Amino acid sequence: MASGSTNTARVALAPEGTRTWLADAIRAGGGEVVGAADADALVWAEPAKAAELGELLRGDARGVKWVQLPWAGIEPYVEVIAAASDLTWTCAKGVYAGPVAEHALALLLAGLRNVGPYTRESTWSGPAGTNLLHGKVVVVGGGGITDWLLRLLEPFDADVTVIRRNPNTARRTTRVTELPVAQLDEALEGAIGVVLALALTPETEGIIGRSELERMSPRGWIVNVARGKHIKTAELVEVLREGTIGGAALDVTDPEPLPDGHPLWTLPNCIITPHVGNTPEMALPLLADRITENVRRWRAGDELLGLVDAAAGY
Repeated sequence: MASGSTNTARVALAPEGTRTWLADAIRAGGGEVVGAADADALVWAEPAKAAELGELLRGDARGVKWVQLPWAGIEPYVEVIAAASDLTWTCAKGVYAGPVAEHALALLLAGLRNVGPYTRESTWSGPAGTNLLHGKVVVVGGGGITDWLLRLLEPFDADVTVIRRNPNTARRTTRVTELPVAQLDEALEGAIGVVLALALTPETEGIIGRSELERMSPRGWIVNVARGKHIKTAELVEVLREGTIGGAALDVTDPEPLPDGHPLWTLPNCIITPHVGNTPEMALPLLADRITENVRRWRAGDELLGLVDAAAGY
């Protein structure tokens, strides 16, 4: 839904003290940066402080019709969105997909090629590793990260299955198949690589546990670039200790940050990166471009990018 004016967009930028580059992005789209009381749109630049956003919408920003959120995940804002469901909400889903997909591929290759243990060695060791070429890969999630990852996997001629709520049968090819979530267990059988790239909702929390991991290839690696709560951490630790699968490469964990002394830190078949699939240096120009484009669309009355489906939770 889009309901912007064809002439102007009066956009508030909050909270106060937000970086000026966001104001520049609004102006680049033809918008006018105004106070909350005079705005018909709001760019919220704080990844947390959801209660503060709710207070603003109930107070000075009561005239706002569209709210742009800064990150792809909307978990902190679910209650605020539900309380203001008459507004148009957009988030940054799809904005950071390229960098995150790149990181997912890097983690998968690092795991399969034994890079983690090799980097911990203090002496020359023997050969180890598994080939991604022609391998069976399962990607859980059907958003922008998956779209990018499928392109990155093409040179490996991998046999890819995408698991998503609403499979796109038109995208099925000889090397890519889309299946519903109900067929996740079937898809995982013998997978050499499993990449989690889905939104966190009550339905997807804990979607991967011991029974799912045990269906993978004994040499298979699971990569999580989505949210830590998708995986049952205690069960993952048990499986890794037993050597049931090749390993896990995690850019997100549960809990997060991962506490010092947690067993995942020292397991040789676990690679951890500190939620850096998308760094600030990568994110800021991409977010600025999205804001500029959405302000332009709001002015023109066109459909906005990254529309939030409040019922679905993303």
